[in-house]
Amino acid sequence: MKSLKTLVSLSALVVCMGAASMASAVSLSPLNTNFTAAGTIVVKSPSSFQLPITCNVTFTGNVDNVGLGKITGVAVSGSSSLCGLPQITGTPWTLTATTLTAPTAVGTVDNVGYTISGSGLIPSNCGPSTIAVAYNNTTKVLTATNQSLAGSCTVQSLSVTVVSATSTPITVVP
Repeated sequence: MKSLKTLVSLSALVVCMGAASMASAVSLSPLNTNFTAAGTIVVKSPSSFQLPITCNVTFTGNVDNVGLGKITGVAVSGSSSLCGLPQITGTPWTLTATTLTAPTAVGTVDNVGYTISGSGLIPSNCGPSTIAVAYNNTTKVLTATNQSLAGSCTVQSLSVTVVSATSTPITVVP
């Protein structure tokens, strides 16, 4: 009988922990919505001799039916000749929100990667890697700072403003 009580108590504890875990889960909203995110990115790579290169970047993607962001397109441009060379790899990149302390959420972007090759350049093969990001629900700005990518590359900074394709802004919700 004692082992039955222990089993029931242990089962109740597991159920409570599972419910608490689900209560703290966060996701992107609204579901099934397209977005764009434009701003700047500063990267360092072997191709830049590890010097920071500032480029304009535009992400396109969507929030899927379970609240994950999918970055399906990445366009890079800018005044540096290196800004026109990256070949983006690993898309779709998955944007996952993990915690929310209003108004800021933190999360990750998986599969981030790019390559640079060309005549007279040191080639770069950056990523695929997972980087940490923060998102401000009030300003709608997604940021990252000093995130290493495989291949001796770094996302020194990222700042993009996320715009929904609908009138409802993208937010992180509990």
